[in-house]
Amino acid sequence: MSFYDRFYRIFSSFVRHLYRIEVIGAENLPAEGAILAANHTAFSDPIVLSAAAGGRQVRYMAKKELFGTPLAPLIKALGAYPVDRGGSDVTSIRRTISLVEGGELVGIFPQGHRFPWQDPRKTPIKPGVGMIACHTRAAVVPVCIRNKGKTRAFHRNTVVFGKPIPYEDFDWQGGSLTAYRKASEKVFGRICDLLEERLEEGGEARA
Repeated sequence: MSFYDRFYRIFSSFVRHLYRIEVIGAENLPAEGAILAANHTAFSDPIVLSAAAGGRQVRYMAKKELFGTPLAPLIKALGAYPVDRGGSDVTSIRRTISLVEGGELVGIFPQGHRFPWQDPRKTPIKPGVGMIACHTRAAVVPVCIRNKGKTRAFHRNTVVFGKPIPYEDFDWQGGSLTAYRKASEKVFGRICDLLEERLEEGGEARA
């Protein structure tokens, strides 16, 4: 049993209870490498998403400054690796591509930053998800973290895994930056659709 397996057994149960996590659509997680793209409202989103992944480790890029804080051991245990958000960190991008191609799940937040209490459709979207999907030819799983404005402990948080979007469903236009951006916007549109489906059913407010 790997360190992560031992860590997950102990930690995930605690996190699921602390954040009152409900999981929907777990069957949509691919058996092979894929990108999990989720909305972002709180620092705890990677922890909640990892706890919802049913024992499969989710890898994340995290800003390098976090690895110099007391949270560094937890961040590393969750499978995160540093990225320099102040510029184009080619090393981290290559590592992300390698992880996906090696069969791992990589979590990415298309918004790039946390946007609590906001309508997600009105937030800016980064092209990174599209770029990674184009280079790896991997499916992208839209993930919606549903709650009342922000991921918080002691409040219900529902993690919905949508149906994977295959590589062939995007118009790559030769792999241009415009194509990456459009792909990311398409993915995030699916994430918002998952949220709005719940609202139509009378469920939680904004994610």
